Amino acid sequence: MKLRESGMPDEAYWETLFNVDLILDRLGIDGRLRDVVELGCGYGTFSLPVARRVTGSLRTFDIEPGMAERTRQRAAVAGIVNLQGVVRDVFAAGFGLRDASHDACLLFNLLHGEDPVRVLTEAARVVRPGGMIHVIHWRHDPTTPRGPALAIRPRPDQIRLWAETTGLLATSEATLDLPPWHYGVRLLRRPNPA
Repeated sequence: MKLRESGMPDEAYWETLFNVDLILDRLGIDGRLRDVVELGCGYGTFSLPVARRVTGSLRTFDIEPGMAERTRQRAAVAGIVNLQGVVRDVFAAGFGLRDASHDACLLFNLLHGEDPVRVLTEAARVVRPGGMIHVIHWRHDPTTPRGPALAIRPRPDQIRLWAETTGLLATSEATLDLPPWHYGVRLLRRPNPA
């Protein structure tokens, strides 16, 4: 299922909208992470830098075959061998990965979809207890150059509420400022209930 208002602009323009290194630094995405899963690779804007930073593999999923292929091509040109670009409708079929098999999950600019709690629940399922779900989204500000309509654009408190609703995620950290246009929320995967 494709997300509402999920069209991608031209690649060159898209890449200007993020300070990727700052975002990854503030989220704490580095060599302490082994295996990471990402939903929505797009052009690989974040996928390639994340794959370079982690010590294991990055499994990145996109519903659009062209996006997954573009990310794989860019990884091949850059000599990145620990990235797997997968075409899959995660919203309909889940990640297809084992429970608690990854250190972190990346959900960047996609919790404006119709069922964010289901997405967060699936992300929590594949992340080990103590791991993190890293969320970024467009600020709730009409001056942002892109992003979904403000009526469906989530605020940080909405994301925290959805995360708590899963029963699997804790949300104690402050909202991260991710200039120029984003904010971030880090969600801790709770231990499995006894």
